[in-house]
Amino acid sequence: MDKLRKSPRGIMGFPVTPMDSRGNIDLDGLRANIDFLIKSGLSSIFVVCGAGELQSVSNDEYKEIVRVAVERTKGKVPLYTGVGGNIKQALEQARISQELGADGYLIFPPYLIDPSQDGLYAYLSTIINSTDLNAIVYNRGNCLLEVETLQKLCELPQLVGFKDGIGNIELNAELTHAIGDRLEWINGMPLAEVTMAAYLNLGFKSYSSAISNYIPHISIKYYHALLNGNKAEAREIYENVILPIHRIRKKKKGYAVALIKAGMEIVGLPVGTNVRPPVTPVEKEHYEELEHIIKKALEKYPNDVKV
Repeated sequence: MDKLRKSPRGIMGFPVTPMDSRGNIDLDGLRANIDFLIKSGLSSIFVVCGAGELQSVSNDEYKEIVRVAVERTKGKVPLYTGVGGNIKQALEQARISQELGADGYLIFPPYLIDPSQDGLYAYLSTIINSTDLNAIVYNRGNCLLEVETLQKLCELPQLVGFKDGIGNIELNAELTHAIGDRLEWINGMPLAEVTMAAYLNLGFKSYSSAISNYIPHISIKYYHALLNGNKAEAREIYENVILPIHRIRKKKKGYAVALIKAGMEIVGLPVGTNVRPPVTPVEKEHYEELEHIIKKALEKYPNDVKV
């Protein structure tokens, strides 16, 4: 595979989609979010994905978000977008991504239908073949790929990565054994740092990080501790930062997105906590819990990159 057909590796940045009090997209907030992630050393940027509330933006808004993201990332890090749901909408999003200059896209599950394996292959291959951009498939929800289906998709040169959001260790072991280094293996579990130590042993060297939107240096520090076998440091960060945030995230559905915006507001990023239904903002009690955790984390692990 040539250099073009290579997925980003390491910690991947997934910006939110900032919104004002009336629910309109705040493009200046998005610029600040992307700039902060790049300056913090993340390997790539993925816009309008799960954290970016892909399910809640129109294609016109999608186009503006991608346009800003291309402007901020060009020549710095690879830019990927989120596409998926309704097949026609996914194809339009893929077309927009190619026309505006993205490097690739992450394909989300199809809308509602619980498809067969040949149906999933048809859905994913149609999107992958619609452009020349790199593609990463997302194993989650109703898009659960079996080994044979993923092997068949690997015949398409645009496919560069597999992101797992299910946590089926047995299946992941089988997939990585069968396919090897043909794909980049990406941990896409909610707050991926929680499970990354287990994923490393299967060959997963990359992950999408929710906390990197507000404490990226701590995620990077944890990642390096795992890679270098520094168990004491990894355990300390896990117990003092990652697990406490994870416990708050589990308290209410939708916090996978809302808690990120709360954390970003706490550290001073200009994004606000507004979200679109069905996601709801973080409750005051949980916001204060997160604020306390972040304050203690920043005292112990100061950030050199200023907001």
